[in-house]
Amino acid sequence: MKIESTDDLSLTLAATSFAALGSEQRLSVLRALVRAGPEGLSIGDLGSRTGVTGSTLTHHVKILAQAGMVEQVRKGRSIICAAVAYDQIRHLSEFLLTECCADSTTPCKDHEHG
Repeated sequence: MKIESTDDLSLTLAATSFAALGSEQRLSVLRALVRAGPEGLSIGDLGSRTGVTGSTLTHHVKILAQAGMVEQVRKGRSIICAAVAYDQIRHLSEFLLTECCADSTTPCKDHEHG
């Protein structure tokens, strides 16, 4: 079965995004930033909330930033991190659910397609 090119692009973008989220620590960092809202958190506060600190935290934030999910801004002597890709995160879940049960003869319990 040949997938259309727009589906290929969606699949590539989704795979890249999911790869960036492919670690418990990165998921924890992103969740903490989503909870913090647009004000974000300083690196120190982010580390305290997630238990991820130092170069490990820097590494994970860098991967999330490269995926376009997190932004880092210097404010004075602090670096503030904030989640910026709420739509991208929402689209990832929609990517997984958009064709839920499309090939099944049994309707899905929690999701109807139409």
